[in-house]
Amino acid sequence: MPVPSSSPASRPIAILIIAAAVVLEALALLAGAALYGYGLATQTPISLAGSIFLLVLMLVFGIWLLVVGHFLFRGYRWTRAAALVWQVFVVVVAISMIQGGQFALGPVLLVAAGASFGLLLTKPVTAFLVKGAAPRAL
Repeated sequence: MPVPSSSPASRPIAILIIAAAVVLEALALLAGAALYGYGLATQTPISLAGSIFLLVLMLVFGIWLLVVGHFLFRGYRWTRAAALVWQVFVVVVAISMIQGGQFALGPVLLVAAGASFGLLLTKPVTAFLVKGAAPRAL
């Protein structure tokens, strides 16, 4: 039985921001996977099996994030945990990038992940995701 989505009027603006951020992160990861795949096809990797594994991992995570963004927008409660864990990973990557001298992308990732993490913990978002939790548990 399909689960009806919540009306747009009851959806907090923070949900739109977080869902958009997760989808943009997914698209960036899929674009990175495409570039990595192109590099893998045009150059000889040191470890072919390891490179293919990394490419598949990037594709799976990118697709998974698209799913999380979609269901977060629709108000499924399980998406909060998935989005929080992903934002923690992004913070780790951003700090590593800053330490490695990537001062253009690292701070952007850090701010985006921090803002998404903070918004996921706000009362309107929690109320939206918990409201009617039994039918939305998927």
